[in-house]
Amino acid sequence: MTLVKKDGKPCQLSLIAPLSGMLLSIEESADPVFAGRLIGDGVVINPTDSVVLAPCAGTISQLHDSKHAVAIKTDSGAEVLIHVGIDTVMLRGEGFEAKVKIGDKVSVGQELLAFDAELVGAKAASLQTAIMMTTGETGFVVNPRTEVKAGQDSVFSIGAEPVKVMSTESKYSNQDSVTLMEDFVLKNPLGLHARPSATLVQIIKRFNSEVMIMNRDNGKESKANSLTALMGLSTTLGSNLQITVSGPDAKAAMEAILDGFRSGLGEQVVDVLPGADEVMEEEAPLLGPVEGADGRLPGVKAAPGMAIGKLHHLIHELPDYPEEGVGVSDELGQLGYGIQKAQESLQQLVTKMEKDHVGGHAEVFVAHQQLLEDPAISERARELIENGKSAMWAWHRSFLVEADAMRKLDNPMLAARAIDVEDVGLRVLRVLMGVDGGTDQLPENTILCLEDITPSEVVTLDRQRVIGIATLHGGATSHAAILAGSMGIPYLVNVPASVREYDNGTDVILNTNKGYMLVNPTKEEIARTVARQERAAAEHEAALKVADQPAVTKDGHHIEIAANIANLDDAEKAVKLGAEAVGLLRSEFLYMERATEPSLAEQVKAYEDILGAMGRDRPVIIRTLDVGGDKPLAYLPLPREENPFLGERGVRIGLNRPSMLRKQIRAILQAAHAGSVRIMFPMISSLDEFRAVKKLVLEEQERAGVKVEVGIMIEVPSAALLADHFAKEVDFFSIGTNDLTQYTLAVDRGHPKLAARVDGLHPAVLRLIDMTVKAANKEGKWTGICGSLASDPSAVPILVGLGVQELSISVPAIPVVKARVRSLNYEHCQSLAREALTLDSVEEVRRLTA
Repeated sequence: MTLVKKDGKPCQLSLIAPLSGMLLSIEESADPVFAGRLIGDGVVINPTDSVVLAPCAGTISQLHDSKHAVAIKTDSGAEVLIHVGIDTVMLRGEGFEAKVKIGDKVSVGQELLAFDAELVGAKAASLQTAIMMTTGETGFVVNPRTEVKAGQDSVFSIGAEPVKVMSTESKYSNQDSVTLMEDFVLKNPLGLHARPSATLVQIIKRFNSEVMIMNRDNGKESKANSLTALMGLSTTLGSNLQITVSGPDAKAAMEAILDGFRSGLGEQVVDVLPGADEVMEEEAPLLGPVEGADGRLPGVKAAPGMAIGKLHHLIHELPDYPEEGVGVSDELGQLGYGIQKAQESLQQLVTKMEKDHVGGHAEVFVAHQQLLEDPAISERARELIENGKSAMWAWHRSFLVEADAMRKLDNPMLAARAIDVEDVGLRVLRVLMGVDGGTDQLPENTILCLEDITPSEVVTLDRQRVIGIATLHGGATSHAAILAGSMGIPYLVNVPASVREYDNGTDVILNTNKGYMLVNPTKEEIARTVARQERAAAEHEAALKVADQPAVTKDGHHIEIAANIANLDDAEKAVKLGAEAVGLLRSEFLYMERATEPSLAEQVKAYEDILGAMGRDRPVIIRTLDVGGDKPLAYLPLPREENPFLGERGVRIGLNRPSMLRKQIRAILQAAHAGSVRIMFPMISSLDEFRAVKKLVLEEQERAGVKVEVGIMIEVPSAALLADHFAKEVDFFSIGTNDLTQYTLAVDRGHPKLAARVDGLHPAVLRLIDMTVKAANKEGKWTGICGSLASDPSAVPILVGLGVQELSISVPAIPVVKARVRSLNYEHCQSLAREALTLDSVEEVRRLTA
């Protein structure tokens, strides 16, 4: 194949030596796969140095996890693979260092890789390095069997000998093609690296069918006729592959491909995956609760609350359906009918929610309607129907593939939305099957237990019967969790599978606030829980009656009780429930769930409305845009990160995109006339970050002729440790205990096993709070708390005693926390706080206020 430019004319490409050493033709490679040109034409070099340079300009298209191989795609579409050594994949990256990453633009002579020649040479079969064209181009070796100099000498030239240009037409006609799908568990010890990938490509070339392979573990999919694309699937031993073959000889091609996989594609395979023949027994951990030891099954809070009821397992089972269709037109008609009926039922659901005054959450199902219009699922299903499949089989397969691919995405928020795709898919599938997905036959006082729950299932639950939810999977920030919280249904996720061992009707206590389900509680435990529920209900009723009164301790110390809000509706509710301020306005509500950045006018209007609702006597702290991590924006592409929570999030977005931050600051200042406003920056970790954003604020304040207070969130340990320096330059501190605790203890607060250990009353966190408050007081500044710890009745006395002047909490908790403060004695709180700072465990701290 001749290398062709976009204008259709052949072009020349000359590769420069990536390493110094003796130049040989590809046939002289010590690796038979390379020598046989199974990967492509090219050259080999016996290297005398150890830094690999780019042989041509282009974009890094592949970088193997073991860092021994890297590919460059040129602007004209040719791809060059540099493979250092023979069998170096076995080193798993030992002795190699990557100088580039996928997507980087590189120029000729730029450093790509470096390797320890002594270490790699001692452990690998050879250091002989191959430079090969993986996209089919052929050429000739320039001055073979000569010493070449890296970055200087030409080693391979392409385009001098015209050869056949591959037709861009399909290899087969749809009229005589069939489509087959098979699943296979990969048994190659190191996945599909260069050698097995090249063998697979050679197998596929014998047939006139097209082959797609998906790595179901990460959702990556590619055509199987590209060596680098196969390597880019990031497969490992045990990867679950989905193989799709389409064409006139699909059956023969599939058999050959599966035979190739079974034989290892030229490698020795592992017949039994590690641990497949034995199951490691669960062990009791050295720390934390022992699962089931006292009847407690741990989980992660998705929606708050406590309930006493009967366990009821709900297992979704669909009736059998035929794989083969009765006729293409009939099956396509059935599919169209199912999608139409699903759209109608979603519209009925949206209308019902608005009638029941929960329309604010109906956007979940509006999004479901949009998913039904997305061609990704329906086009795949129609293609399968056209190849003889039934509407039910084709639709089921299609939405499961889409959900599985989404679940494996690096973006955590998008991955969590896979359950929404399944929800929409099941809605259509039930229409096609003529089955009802309701739960109206459940017994009263049901604690519903299932694998996962969809948003549709949550809103259609019979609230007279279902009083709590527990799922083995799910996310604490999923749409289902948000809906459960708005409906007042306690919801626990990531409950261990051992819950399946308990029969329907088993007595349970669900305490999501504490993160557990108690199975077979004693009469005494039930009585204590009932008493707590009754006491909490009575306290809440009493607190509501005096919600407008200030939070002043018995000895006259005032604590400002503020609200954490996300929109105008929250602001109006906060005023009714007695909020004295807004300690945290999550401004990202303006930026999320939309295709473009909000305009200046949109932002100004939203801020004016909220400031107006709060009134001039209730100050509002607006936190600047806090996205990244688990809160991505569709129109704000962020680089793929190993750990987004330690990457570009919070104020770092504004630092890297100052125009976006400047627009928000300008909007806040233009809206300032409507009330009392303050600006707060999230995720500040160093003084230079704060100085940079404050400089921007000062510029905009001078431009607008308006001055407002500027503070920072203390949610990174470095900020707390430098609080004495920050206090000289900020107007106030607000401590975000959720992230501060997570970062201090190095535990993800959503982790299924470790989340129970994320407790803001940990002495280390309390010491950081104490350090922050003292630094602020010394400079005459004030400190608030805007994390969930401020809503914890056990924590309030200690926070008050540490000198925190504002507690900003969720809107529903305002009356109760105000009442809690009124019950306290400030001097006693100070004594408790001093003692808490001397303790060495969360348990000891919590016993102080028990």
